[in-house]
Order: sequence, then structure tokens, then C-alpha cells
Amino acid sequence: MKISIEGVKSFIPEATIETLLEQEKNASKERIRDIIQKSLDKNRLDPDETAALLSVKDPELRQMILDGARKLKETIYGNRIVLFAPLYIGNECINDCTYCGFRISNTECERKTLTQQELIEETKALVDVGHKRLIMVYGEHPKYDAQYIKDTVETVYNTKHGNGEIRRVNINAAPLDVEGFRTVKSAGIGTYQIFQETYHQKTYEKLHPRGPKSSYLWRLDGLDRAMEAGIDDLGIGALMGLYDWRFEVMSLLYHTIHLEDKFGVGPHTISFPRIEPAIGTDFTLHPPYQVQDEDFKLLVAILRLSVPYTGLILTAREPIDIRNEVLNYGVSQIDAGSSIGVGDYSHKDEESRKKSQFVLGDTRSLDDVIFELADHGFIPSFCTSCYRAGRTGEHFMEFAVPGFVKRFCTPNALLTFAEYLYDYSSKRTLDAGLKLIDFEVGRIEDENMKESVIEKLENLKGGERDQFY
Repeated sequence: MKISIEGVKSFIPEATIETLLEQEKNASKERIRDIIQKSLDKNRLDPDETAALLSVKDPELRQMILDGARKLKETIYGNRIVLFAPLYIGNECINDCTYCGFRISNTECERKTLTQQELIEETKALVDVGHKRLIMVYGEHPKYDAQYIKDTVETVYNTKHGNGEIRRVNINAAPLDVEGFRTVKSAGIGTYQIFQETYHQKTYEKLHPRGPKSSYLWRLDGLDRAMEAGIDDLGIGALMGLYDWRFEVMSLLYHTIHLEDKFGVGPHTISFPRIEPAIGTDFTLHPPYQVQDEDFKLLVAILRLSVPYTGLILTAREPIDIRNEVLNYGVSQIDAGSSIGVGDYSHKDEESRKKSQFVLGDTRSLDDVIFELADHGFIPSFCTSCYRAGRTGEHFMEFAVPGFVKRFCTPNALLTFAEYLYDYSSKRTLDAGLKLIDFEVGRIEDENMKESVIEKLENLKGGERDQFY
């Protein structure tokens, strides 16, 4: 694949971002309240409005932002949390990213690429505990080309085990050319996710000294090419700690606006992981722009208010207490029961950290996470219906923006949760989960929908599987 950035220009207005953050740093309480209300009215915020929220330091106003994000999440997403797991396919890489445990110069990283049989074993191990949704992760290396990604995705989809199967595969891999994206799309993927890492160009170029990833513009233009190839379900993200988190949040908003303006639909998800320690990588121990916990909570809340209809992904990099709290401020997806060493799910060993990109903060099992979610009133969801019914891209927004998606999401969450409970859960999770399902069914206002959900739940209890709206 030949990298070409001819005609590509950055859509991140760095000077404008810095100016807005300076101009809005003394926003009044009334302005902050008006901005939050605009978001609660289900409108995406403008850059100056997000800049005003980002500049708030007063504890009372910060709490107002957190409360607004909590209310907006409940309004649009309800109390469901979508679950997935990362599946690392290979950690060979030709880039030399300063902060990454997979970088080519890291001699402490043990290189590993799954064989076909190992990939099947990893998939079975994930299915055995109840997973239905994966994000497959690849280093950047010539062997992980578009055809290879397609082949590995098809292997996962074709692996059936017991009552289970993987129903949605998302991708986290290097940017491709348009033809490469078309090849990967043909495997039936869900979201294609590309993190810019940092949107600040000079910082980016300093931290990516060699390899194809050293091209800021090639990476920035990656999801445009994916759209041109027909992939309308996209994920963006920034690695928090490489540069000022306020700048990164503004840039994520500008990336969203760019996609909306050019293609009519923004990203499906936004990720905002913080740097975590990685073996052989001193940089990760002292990130230059480390994000403190209180700022991280605010960061999530501001993203939620800025882009009301975009899914927010919180990863297991974060410790359990932070994960539990931040769920309230706008997160819609989390990974659970995660292992990030290549081959970890089926053959975890003492050396797995040498095959891992970083260290996880939350190592609870999937069942433990689901029990705690249910115990706190969240509905764990493995739903894949929008993707499988073609409700993606513009079609998704047609349902989501008016709020109709809630009609699909809560019933589908309940059905996939019940399926997990009957097939995979521990006794304590089964008891807590069935109690929550009974409560949530009772809250369904549409009587016809309530009767339909009750019928489908009975079908599940009787052995039918994979029911959705």
C-alpha cells in the first residue's frame, strides 16, 4: 500500500482552538447553564461552547457540568451499558511510537501473531464466557494488510461454539487506502476505529519519529478514506496525556464536525483512554500531560454534552472506582473481562505482560462486571441489532437524533442480557439480573412493546436465541 497525502489538509484549527480556550476561560455561570441546556435539548455544541465548559475551574460549575451530563445520558441512552472485549491479533509493528509497548525499538516486547488455530481458540474462549462483541486489534506491519484483516474477521465470525458466537467485530488497525477499506468492509465489520493519539501536529510528529504512522495527515485523513469506501460506522479517539486534554477534546469535536459536514454523519464512537504503564516504555511512567482523576471525570462529561448522540467508550485501562463513577457521566460502552496480551484468553501465562501493549487497571471477570452493573441498576447489553439491521451511519442518525433509538435499545439490551444470564452467568448474577429485568420490563410504557418483550423473554427461557428488534 502506497501512502499518499496529496491534497490532504488538516481540519484541526490549532490556533483557533487555543484562542477559544483563552477567550472562554471566564464564562459566566449563566453562560455555562445555557450551554448545558442547549445540550439537554439534544443539540451538538459549537466549539466556543465546548471551550467554555473546558475552561471551568469553579467547583460549583464543574458539578453543574457533571450533573448535566448525567441527566443527558439518562435521557438519550437510559441505563444500559454495551459490553465488548478487545482481541489482540498480533503485536508486530514497524512504527516507533514513543509511548507504545509495541514500538519496533522495544526489545522487551515479545512479538506474537496468532495462528489460524490460535485465533479460533481465542474466539472460543471469549464465546465461552458470554461475549458477543469484539474489537480486533492489530499492530501496523505489512503482514497485517487489508486481506489479512478480512480473513481474520471471517475466521472469528465463522467460529461457533456451544450456544454462542461473535455477532459483531469492530476493528482497531492502521489506516488503509480506499481499496483496503473496501476489502475490510466486505468481511461485515462493525466500527473501524482509528485513534489520532494526539491532534497537536508538532507533538504528534515528535512522538512518532518513524514508520508509516509518522505521517500526521495520512492518519488524520484515514476515516475520510473509510467513508469513501462505504464504511459509515467510525470510531475516533485521542490518547490522553500526550498533550493538553482540553486541546484534545476540542479536536475530537472538530473531527466530529468535519465528518458531519463532509459526509452527513459523525463518528459512531469516541474513545479517550489515558496513558498507562507499558513494559520497556519509560515514557508511560511520566506522561508530559498527565490527566488527573477530577479532570478526567470532567473530560467525559464535557464530551457527553458536546456530542449528545455519539457513543462514548471507557476502557479497562481505568481503575475500577473511576470506571464505576464515570459510567454516570455519559459512557455508553465498556470492555469487560479484558486481556490484552496476544493469546491471553486461551493460554494466559506469567509472561503475558511482555506481549501486552500496556497495563490494565480493571481486571475483573466479565461476570463480576455484569453483576456489579446490574447491582447498580445498569442494564448490561450485548446488542448488535442496529449493525445487523443496517441502522448505521445516516440511517442510525435518523433513528437516534429524534430519540427513537431508545425504543430499540432498551428491549434489545434486556433480551441480550437475559441470553447471557441463562447461558453463562453465575448464580448470584442470574438472580440479580432476572430481578433487574423484571423491574425494567415493568417500566416499558408502550404496552404492545411490553407484551412483545415478555413473549421474547419467555422464548429465550425456552431455548430460543438471538432475538432482537
